[in-house]
Amino acid sequence: MAQGDGGPVDLFVIGGGVNGCGIARDAAGRGLSVCLAEMGDLASATSSASTKLFHGGLRYLDYFEFRLVREALVERETLLRAMPHISWPMRFVLPYHRDMRFEAATPAARLLARAMPWAKGRRPAWLIRLGLGLYDGLAPRRILPGTRSLDLAQGAEGAALQPQFRRAFEYSDCWVEDSRLVVLNARDAAARGATILTRTRVVSARREDGLWRIETQDTESGARRIHRARALVNAAGPWAGAVIEGVLGRTTGDRVRLVRGSHIVTRRLFAHDRCYLFQGRDGRVVFAIPYETDFTLIGTTDIDHPDPDTPPVCTEAERDYLIGFVNRYLRRPVTPGDVVRSFSGLRPLHDDGAASATAASRDYTLRLEAEGAPVLHVFGGKITTYRRLAEAALARLSPHLPGMAGSWTAGVALPGGDFPVDGVAALVAGLRADCPFLTQAHAVRLVRAYGTEARALVAGAQAPGDLGRAFGATLTAREVDWLMRREYARTAEDVIWRRSKLGLRLTADEVAELERWMADRRRGVQDAA
Repeated sequence: MAQGDGGPVDLFVIGGGVNGCGIARDAAGRGLSVCLAEMGDLASATSSASTKLFHGGLRYLDYFEFRLVREALVERETLLRAMPHISWPMRFVLPYHRDMRFEAATPAARLLARAMPWAKGRRPAWLIRLGLGLYDGLAPRRILPGTRSLDLAQGAEGAALQPQFRRAFEYSDCWVEDSRLVVLNARDAAARGATILTRTRVVSARREDGLWRIETQDTESGARRIHRARALVNAAGPWAGAVIEGVLGRTTGDRVRLVRGSHIVTRRLFAHDRCYLFQGRDGRVVFAIPYETDFTLIGTTDIDHPDPDTPPVCTEAERDYLIGFVNRYLRRPVTPGDVVRSFSGLRPLHDDGAASATAASRDYTLRLEAEGAPVLHVFGGKITTYRRLAEAALARLSPHLPGMAGSWTAGVALPGGDFPVDGVAALVAGLRADCPFLTQAHAVRLVRAYGTEARALVAGAQAPGDLGRAFGATLTAREVDWLMRREYARTAEDVIWRRSKLGLRLTADEVAELERWMADRRRGVQDAA
């Protein structure tokens, strides 16, 4: 039998990805009572499997999606200021060659074919420079430097490339720790009064007496609970359609197009800190990005995926496609043996009828059903524009939630992000002054994960043993306990792949020991309760 929970909340959010947690945080900060339910761990699907970039989307200019690109470009610096620990500027190198082409089906390619038929679908250097100038100029920049040309014979950027690449363009975008972004939004939402329920599946939602009656089930204990809410948000990502048809029992003309994006991780392929943007003969682009100090992240693919309940995996064909793609540029070829990990995620795009997965719009679509208690459905979106999506979602709901305060999130720091964009080195120095036993690498990792909260995490420790059991790769019991108490982590997988990327460095035995320790810790907490 389901247990009731008392009075209604203003807003109930289904989905603990970046959009759901961003909406919950924004709503809680406006004075609304909020409850969010996520059927797995926070960021356990799309939001932990991105290419981990805050970027405008240079290739979207080929589709003339200027509004989307401009909004994302404006957001880069807004987000940098709010989370300088988990996001930072990055320079992107676009090697030029004469055969650089448009994807055949893009609006820009069709326009070029009519205006300059002699180009035969190629991108002249002047046209690329013009596009990058537009990319720089669509939004003001105060932190990120603009585009410049590179002579690849003169710098480290060219040393990793085949000798025929002599010229490149360099421009700015940003890196972000995607799954930590989600968790920090959830934490800030909770600090502002929201209830965050992980491992909680929404079984049904029906309108009743002018409210939503929502039944949830704890996926570990099986316990069921009834919630009531004045408004509902469906931010279930790949499962948004399943929520409409299964949870709400409704039909809709809107459809989710699932596009699988796969990545591979290799040992470090080049010595510098620039990212490469490579363009293929098929008109697609692939990134090769410095990753976790000792690795390179390569991605992504764009392939239609059948359904959300079929787990996305990077197939051998996708792995080989990515390897073949970068090997047309790199001096030292990558082999399958160089791949240390692969991962794949689903982009839940609004189905706009595009001919290919690559051409499908990355813009977000909001659909409001306002008859009776309102429900807002969220389709699509980019991680870069999650905050603007949340503002737009609440603007749509505002007539149904009177008394809601105005927008507030622009530039407001996430937990640990209350320091200047260029302040990481000072935080690391302060952390090592407090705890001289920390290595430089350990201190940098803690600051990059926790920002100003890193000091609280290690407070009082005078020797390595004060941080408790060492699980390997600088992960200690003190940190794991922090993640379990404050960041909703319950399993080793939560810790090593979403709260961090230490799974790249831990052995199978170390992971198993971490899992046992966390299970014992959970049992101890349950017994104490």
